[in-house]
Amino acid sequence: MTPPRRWVVTGASRGIGKAIADRALAAGDHVCLVARSEEIARDAALLGERAMGVAADVTHRPDVERCCAAVARAWGGIDVLVNSAGLHRGGKVGRVSDEDWDACIATNMTGPLNLVRAALPHMGEGGAIVNVGAVVGFRGFAGDSCYGASKAGLSGLTNVLAVELARQRIRVNLVVPGFVMTEMTSGISEKAREAIVAKVPLGRMGEADEIAEVCFWVAGSTYMTGSTVFTDGG
Repeated sequence: MTPPRRWVVTGASRGIGKAIADRALAAGDHVCLVARSEEIARDAALLGERAMGVAADVTHRPDVERCCAAVARAWGGIDVLVNSAGLHRGGKVGRVSDEDWDACIATNMTGPLNLVRAALPHMGEGGAIVNVGAVVGFRGFAGDSCYGASKAGLSGLTNVLAVELARQRIRVNLVVPGFVMTEMTSGISEKAREAIVAKVPLGRMGEADEIAEVCFWVAGSTYMTGSTVFTDGG
């Protein structure tokens, strides 16, 4: 019988991150839910003894080192790291503020790098890293300069990590959701939503559970690394 895997999932208080954590728990695995909210520990406790919550800012390296060390103490190591925490800041190139640009890069690029560095000492052969990207990192959308650039950078980081960590038998892949119904997209106007859906061959926005299912599969796919998996309805 395969032993339960030990997951660290960032951005796990809501949206895609929460759905990924729920999917892993449903499979009988152990999951550390990571979020900035101080309430994450309380919320995780409600999910049962196989869940733990750690309040951490992914942009702050000491926070994520403390988080990964806590998981290793509790469960003996880390098998799967999912970098799902994300930050969206809009604005065209000529108007986006330096603060918004820096914030997107810090959360969407530096954050995953911080987690990888913190998790690697506790991850053995057969480990998996799943980064959650965005279609705007591959297709240009006006007004998404800093978010799109940060997610494109995450794609490049994924490719480098896949090559560097292959000898350690640690797989690194990127899952790229399309437009998904989450709190991050809840502010989109009905008109904008209709315009988005009109361009999706499947004719609808995605659900967080659908992205979680793909991430779960990618984490367990033992002959896949350096791959980009689009989950965008076409």
